[in-house]
Amino acid sequence: MPSESFSSETVDRFHALLERLPQAGASDLHLAAGRAAHWRFHGDLELCDALLWEEEDMECLAEVLLDAPRQKAFKRSGSADLGYGVLGGRRYRINFFRSLGRLALVARHLPDHFASLEELFLPQSIGELAYLPSGLVLVTGITGSGKSTTLATLIHEINAHMARHILTIEDPVEFVHRPLKSIISHRELGVDTPDFALAVRAAMREDPDVILVGELRDTETMRAALTAAETGHLVFSTLHTADASGATERFIGAFPGEEQELARRRFSMVMRAVVAQQLLPRADCRGRVPAVEVLRSTPAVLNLIASGRTPQVYSAMESGSFLGMQTYDQSLADLVKRGLLDPDLARPLARSPEGFDWIVRRDGENARPGAGGRA
Repeated sequence: MPSESFSSETVDRFHALLERLPQAGASDLHLAAGRAAHWRFHGDLELCDALLWEEEDMECLAEVLLDAPRQKAFKRSGSADLGYGVLGGRRYRINFFRSLGRLALVARHLPDHFASLEELFLPQSIGELAYLPSGLVLVTGITGSGKSTTLATLIHEINAHMARHILTIEDPVEFVHRPLKSIISHRELGVDTPDFALAVRAAMREDPDVILVGELRDTETMRAALTAAETGHLVFSTLHTADASGATERFIGAFPGEEQELARRRFSMVMRAVVAQQLLPRADCRGRVPAVEVLRSTPAVLNLIASGRTPQVYSAMESGSFLGMQTYDQSLADLVKRGLLDPDLARPLARSPEGFDWIVRRDGENARPGAGGRA
C-alpha cells in the first residue's frame, strides 16, 4: 500500500494534468505505467508531459479512485469505468485497464456546460427529436464521435423547456443535469443498479417520461428498451455502428435468429430516428466538426425496415432532406460549402465520391449570384 504522502503527490500530479486538459482544448488524457502522459488534441495524440508514470504511480491512482465494488469488478474483468469530479466542478469519465499486465487509464473531459446545436454544428432537425412524445431514438458512431455530447444536448433541451421526469441509466454517469423544468434521476451502474437491462425494466415503475440508456450493450437491454418505447416512453440510446442504416441491422442482428422477425417488427413500430456521426478536423484547424447522417421514421422508411429492405433506406435518406434527413455525403458536402471542412479530406470519406462532387458543384451553382432567379 502506498504511503499517504506518496498517494497525495501522485493524485496532485494527476489532478494537475486533468486541470490542463480543458485549458488546452484537449479531450482525453492517456496514462500508462512506463510511459509519459499523452493527450488527444483535435483528434491526434500528442505528448503533454515528459515525466514517466511508474507502475506504483498507476496502482496508487487505482487504489485512490476506484471504490470497493469497482476494485472487485476491475480484478474480475480487467477494466473499470467511473465518473470523476474535481474541485471547480469539472467532471471526467475515467477508464482503468491493463495492457500486457501493466496498468493504464484514459480520462475524458466532460464539458461543464451544454452547448447548443449551433455551437456543435449539428443539424437543426436533431433538435426536433427532443420534442417527440415517445419512441426510440438511437445515436450511433465509433468511440469518441460525440454521441454522449449530442444526447446531453437533447436531454438539456427537454430539461430546459418541458416538465418531464428524465431518467438516465449510464456506466458511468457522464453529464450531470441540474433540474430546470424537469426532474432528473441519474442511475449509475455498479452504484445504483447492477446492469442496464434490470434498470430499464425497473424504470417502468419509476414514472419516467424520458429514459436515456447509455448503451445498448446486450439483447436483454435491447428488449427492455423496445418495451419502454412501446409503452409510451421516449427512449434515447447509443450503438456502435458506422452509419444510420447499419444501426437497424446491428440492432435486429443482436437477437437470436428465431426472434429477429419479431424484433424487426417491434423496431419498425417504435423507431423515430437514427443519428450517426463522426468527428473530423476543421479546415481552419480550430477543433473538429461533426459529419452527421440522419434517418427519420417516415412511413416509407418504416415499411422498408419492417420488410427487411434496409439497403433501400439510404435512397430514402438521400431524397428526404425536406423531412430532416440527410446522408453522410450530403453532410460532408454541406460542411465543405460552409468552409468548415477541407474538400480533399471530405471526398475520400464519401460513400460516393462522384455523388459528393455533384452535390458540391450543384450547391456552388445554386449559390452564384442570379442562379435560380427570375428572368
